[in-house]
Amino acid sequence: MQQQVEVINSLDLVDTPALLVDLDLVDANIKRLFGALSKTHVNVRPHLKTVKSEYFAKLMLNAGARGVCVAKLGEAEIMAAAGIEDILITTELAGAPKLVRLMKLLQEHPEIKIVVDSQKGANEINTAAEKFGLTIPVKTLVEINVGQNRCGVEPGAPALDLARHITALRHLKFVGVQGYEGHIQMLGSDSERESSCLEAMGKLISTVKLLKAAGLTPEIVSTGGTGTSEICARFPEVTEVQPGSFVFWDVAYRNAIGNTYANALTVVATVISKPFPNRAVVDAGMKSLSTDSGSAELKGHANISYRAGGDEHGIIESADGPLPFDVGDRVEFIPSHIDTTVNLHDVYHCHRSGVALELHAISARGKVQ
Repeated sequence: MQQQVEVINSLDLVDTPALLVDLDLVDANIKRLFGALSKTHVNVRPHLKTVKSEYFAKLMLNAGARGVCVAKLGEAEIMAAAGIEDILITTELAGAPKLVRLMKLLQEHPEIKIVVDSQKGANEINTAAEKFGLTIPVKTLVEINVGQNRCGVEPGAPALDLARHITALRHLKFVGVQGYEGHIQMLGSDSERESSCLEAMGKLISTVKLLKAAGLTPEIVSTGGTGTSEICARFPEVTEVQPGSFVFWDVAYRNAIGNTYANALTVVATVISKPFPNRAVVDAGMKSLSTDSGSAELKGHANISYRAGGDEHGIIESADGPLPFDVGDRVEFIPSHIDTTVNLHDVYHCHRSGVALELHAISARGKVQ
């Protein structure tokens, strides 16, 4: 799939609300993370649930990423069509409609990897693969619950039992384990985040050792997010980490971890009403800036608050006197949560120093199936 790129000469020509991406800051974020992890033995498999775009996926692959992660089958379909083969789908897949799509995708892209956390799930995928006549076994990771208490088989003996079950299935190939400690990515204290990560890694690594002792050595041990990747990389058993949000950064991560990375993505909006000197309305509401992690921040104006005023409206207000904006002025917001904000938009408006703007489609936007 060849992505169409359009070039616009000025940011002022971008209609609002819209996503702006500073490519210089993106480059710096990628360089910072890859530079830190290049000193370790682990590979970087960036999670594309943040960027949802083959353009940014290929930026990271060119920087040294060894494959990518996606959360949804629809995202995998987009990335595979763009020529990316080494894809790990990090969410369990189940149900007849999903498995039919998965099998069709695997027929053309056998390097795609999946995760399972139950014998029933594994059996259904094996049956589907047999019906479709797959000649290459499905590369399968056992997902282990390392404390998030979401998906994942329990560590230790239950994970070993599932790995053994997979090896007995004709159309599945056990290739490794996944253990994601998502519950601790944004713990505000460095020491608390580190100690909690070490606890999670203890569950994962003890299971890896158990698998090795049973003759089921995993070639892939996948773990770690933006907030914990460098901690996870200390363990020799870990082979790869899955950071995603570092590319753009957001208010939630910054508040938790600090300015480790730069806020490379903003939402530009226009002031459409100013009913009071200290309060104005912009054209970016809940359909432009997600609120699941709180409110966005007005870039460069810490004393001016933002709150959603409905689907299409946002309200900015100053507690220190009149706003320095009038109707028609443009303002930029730093999203509170990158992933969910990006999923509200169709296009990235990319620039360097405010010029040479490129439009790149958010091709996996809305791919929730």
